[in-house]
Amino acid sequence: MSAGRSELKNIGYELFIGALSLLSIFNLVLIAFARRGGDLDEVLLVMNAIFSGIFLIDFSYRLATAPSRNAYFFRHFGWADLLASLPFPQLKFLRIFRLVRVFRLLRETGGRRVLRRLVRDRAGSALYTLLFTGILVLQFGSMAILAVEDNAPDANITDASDALWYTIVTISTVGYGDRYPVTNEGRVIGAMIIVVGVGIFGTFTGYLANFFLSPRKRTPEPTDAAAVPLDRLRALLAMPGATLSDVDRLLALQRDAPPGDEQPVS
Repeated sequence: MSAGRSELKNIGYELFIGALSLLSIFNLVLIAFARRGGDLDEVLLVMNAIFSGIFLIDFSYRLATAPSRNAYFFRHFGWADLLASLPFPQLKFLRIFRLVRVFRLLRETGGRRVLRRLVRDRAGSALYTLLFTGILVLQFGSMAILAVEDNAPDANITDASDALWYTIVTISTVGYGDRYPVTNEGRVIGAMIIVVGVGIFGTFTGYLANFFLSPRKRTPEPTDAAAVPLDRLRALLAMPGATLSDVDRLLALQRDAPPGDEQPVS
């Protein structure tokens, strides 16, 4: 990949940002064409505020790591990334340029190579999948629980704040119990959120444990002539009757000796 296009990150990260962009554009369409001024719209507005924060971090990351900041900002839609991250609804449509970046990446890389890279980086791909799944559950779980609980008798989940709080607490498996569904439909939705939340946090915990506790691969010690000081090799080769077998023996002694233990030249 050319230096001018190296602002593209790894496959999993680009697909994650592209999926978030697609979801945010879908939310904008919902708000524009299905606006009723109710609590469901409030959930969508909160989610779009979360997306704006994520996209602003993404823009800062790309700008900081771009080999040419001017090229990224002016030629590779960096300006669109920045404007789409600002809290102005009129500029949110610029998030489509993030989808353009993902399509360009897929076209240049090819479908098979994308799949091979995702399989090769299974841990990273699983992490991005978990993050996106958590965002989906947060949004649609909150909307679903609010839709079935809002007008129920004795309901305690009656607005966007209650729905988002209940979903977050349930996904995290904390379960304070201050907000809970009172309808059968709401309990079914709550059970689904619990099951998905257990899977998300269980897998995420395993990922963190593997990342921090797995043994690091040690770089093998050099075993060739570069491990032996040049003056020692010269001294050995200058001896009368020195042969290549003597050099091999010196290399073996150097390889097997403890650190700091100098082997005499004989």
